[in-house]
Amino acid sequence: METNVINSVDDNKKVSNVTNVLAFLHICQQLKQTKRTGWLYHGIKNPESISDHMHRMSILALLCDDDSLDRDRCVKMAVVHDLAESKVGDITPLDGVSKEEKHRLEEEAMLHLCTDLLGNTPQSKEIFELWQEYENAKTAEALFVKDLDKFEMILQASEYEQSDQKDLTEFFESASNKIRHPLVKRWANELYVQREEYKKKTILGFVS
Repeated sequence: METNVINSVDDNKKVSNVTNVLAFLHICQQLKQTKRTGWLYHGIKNPESISDHMHRMSILALLCDDDSLDRDRCVKMAVVHDLAESKVGDITPLDGVSKEEKHRLEEEAMLHLCTDLLGNTPQSKEIFELWQEYENAKTAEALFVKDLDKFEMILQASEYEQSDQKDLTEFFESASNKIRHPLVKRWANELYVQREEYKKKTILGFVS
C-alpha cells in the first residue's frame, strides 16, 4: 500500500510538471500569433510574427564562422531572446515605454515562464540565463546575437520595401553603424549595396 501511495504522489508530480510544460508551450504559441509591431505601424500587409523573426535569427547564428564564438550558444540565445514577448508583446520605442520599464516587464515575464511554470530545472535555468546574457550584452556571443537582431530587421525591411513598395529607410538608419561583428557587417554592407541597386532600377519607387 505504501508503495502505491508513493507512486501515486510521484505520478501526480509528473502530471503537474507536464501540465506546466504544456502551459508554457501554449504561451510560446503567442510568438507565432503576434505580429512584429514595427511592421504593423508601417502598414505592411502581411507582417512577420515574432516567431518568424526569431527563427531566421537562429538560422543566421548557424552561419557563424567565427571560431572565437560559441556558435551553439549563439543559436540558443537567438531562439530565446524574444521569449518574454510571448507575454508582454513586441514593445517598440514608439509605444512610450522606457527601456527600464520594458526590461522590468520582460524580466517579470521570463521569471514567470522559467520559474513558476518550468520550475527549478537545469533547462529552465539555461533559458533564463541565455535571455539574461542577451539583455546584459556583455559577452561576445550576446553582442554577436544583438548584431544578428539588427541585421535580420533590415533584411526583412529590404524584403518589405520590394513586396509592399514602402520606404523603410528609418529601419536602415536605426541600424546604421551599430553592427560591429565583421561577418554581420559584411552581410549588412552587401544588403545596403543591393538596396541601392534596387532603388535605382525600380520604376515604381517607394511609397512613403
